[in-house]
Amino acid sequence: MTEAPTIAADPSAAAIGPGRLILVVGPSGAGKDTLLGLAKSACADDPNIVFPRRVITRQASASEDNEEVNAGTFEAALARDEYAMHWQAHGHCYALSRAIDDDLRRGHTVIANVSRTVIATMRRAYADVVVVSITAPPNVLAERLAMRGRSSDGRIEYRLSRAVDEAAPDLTIVNTGSAEYHARQLVRAIKGEKWDE
Repeated sequence: MTEAPTIAADPSAAAIGPGRLILVVGPSGAGKDTLLGLAKSACADDPNIVFPRRVITRQASASEDNEEVNAGTFEAALARDEYAMHWQAHGHCYALSRAIDDDLRRGHTVIANVSRTVIATMRRAYADVVVVSITAPPNVLAERLAMRGRSSDGRIEYRLSRAVDEAAPDLTIVNTGSAEYHARQLVRAIKGEKWDE
């Protein structure tokens, strides 16, 4: 499998919509999974807001709602064209099911934690894409990664120095305050409401 992010959709096809695809991106240790978990709970009573589970080939941590599979299972599903998008990061494979395409065609809002490397491709494949960057200062990221102690994270220095070319996000959450406060910012972004950074 190549390192390049890919999608399974035909690039000549019309962009998938009319639903909104919200891509949550940011460096390791920024707190994306924590804020996503709180936002998912806050949006639980709205059937039009969907938080799909990622498929991953590494061990999932307690804060993540992911489907863990081995590399063979991942490759078999990829061969069956079951993924709307897939990518590699830090030696592991990630994907989102094609079910998100159906949700977006129904007009739902889909929120997904993805690699920053897929942004440009997703903007071409989907009709309404909003990118929310969750970040924190380098010293905070390093402290969080050290506390997390997940073996699949590899070397902290590499994760912190990893540079990724990406377009500017639509919204940025600097996650240095309370998780509840920043989760409310994320919920407002999901619902298309204005908020102050």
